[in-house]
Amino acid sequence: MSNRRSFFRLAAAASGAAFLPSCVSPGGGVSLPGTGGGFALGIDTLAESGFAAVRGKRVGLILNQTSASKNATPSRVVLQRALGRQFTALYTPEHGLDGKEKAGIHVTSRRDPLTGLPAYSLYGDTRKPSPSMLANIDVMLFDLQDIGSRSYTYISTMALAMEACAEQGKEFIVLDRPNPLGGLRVSGPPLEQKWKSFVGQVPVPYVHGLTAGELARMINAYGWIKARPRLNIMPMRGWQRNMSWRDTGLRWIATSPNIPGPESPFYYATTGILGGLNGVDIGIGTARPFEYAGGPGINPDEFSASLNRRGIPGVRFAPYRSERKPGFAGARILLDPHGNTDLLALAVVLASEVCRRTNNSPLRATTGDTRTLFHKVYGSDSLFRDLQSGRPVGSIIASWQPSLTAFRNNRQRFLLY
Repeated sequence: MSNRRSFFRLAAAASGAAFLPSCVSPGGGVSLPGTGGGFALGIDTLAESGFAAVRGKRVGLILNQTSASKNATPSRVVLQRALGRQFTALYTPEHGLDGKEKAGIHVTSRRDPLTGLPAYSLYGDTRKPSPSMLANIDVMLFDLQDIGSRSYTYISTMALAMEACAEQGKEFIVLDRPNPLGGLRVSGPPLEQKWKSFVGQVPVPYVHGLTAGELARMINAYGWIKARPRLNIMPMRGWQRNMSWRDTGLRWIATSPNIPGPESPFYYATTGILGGLNGVDIGIGTARPFEYAGGPGINPDEFSASLNRRGIPGVRFAPYRSERKPGFAGARILLDPHGNTDLLALAVVLASEVCRRTNNSPLRATTGDTRTLFHKVYGSDSLFRDLQSGRPVGSIIASWQPSLTAFRNNRQRFLLY
């Protein structure tokens, strides 16, 4: 047991490695924010600059319900007031303009009732802006609240939009926002090229510890897209890499139906992979999605006690019995957002233990397209095989470490904060 505790403490320390921000701007320029005090988002620093980066240009915006200023004014309202007819088009990701569509449901293009502008869907017939969608803009703004996990598709939308803008000679500007997991955690498996997809578009660890602006700079510099646009970042002011969302003082707006609160991104990273298997329970459909790990026939008291004995930093477990799924039980996860929990190490522990305690029934039940999606989310088909064979969790986690070390080194010069 002491070896397990030591391993998790080492993994947590490694995932929290910090770097000083660089003054160099590889992969994309950085527009300096205004000199006003207090916390500011990218949309706020753009406004403080007098919208200098977009004056005289036709502007499009990738947005949803999370796209708002620090004072909660919708970004599209801020832009329309400032730019008038030069603000010409909107583009929406998975979950739609209002963030209410369920995961995987195609979104149709429509007219935005707030601005009267066309809102082109980037999660419908196409996931990459078409030339006709871009014909009426000179510059594309990206202002979506990401949650810090590779499989959440907003960053995939950003990467494909960057590529489309480059191909059509359009500028791309990221209005930066906090990573709700903070900027220190780096954890999880790399993305194998074979499994590149819309739930894994860029080759970063599952938890990458970057803001959207930092990711965009890295994408551009490393050529992870077919064509590189002229890229600019409107940075935040006042954000630090050790901040949780609540430290920012910003109001949380649900990024999608199952990410209702500011701690939800931590739970998504912890159980999202387990939730890709059939015959498990992670709390989807409850008021606390992603906050549970369970399956049929599990003894919740013994399971929770066993997990607590591992001494995993920053997390404890409580028994639960599902009210929605009779016969399903397991552990409720209680994470400290300021703790040093290695979220992906914990994710593998939970997947391994749920499978073991259910005689691998979730693996047998996960076939066809569902199994393929599981591989895409994880970034490899190795975890499925490892769970089938009962490979020790420590060995699985150790296999990530060379790629994580390389990524931490490679990302350092792209950090803005």
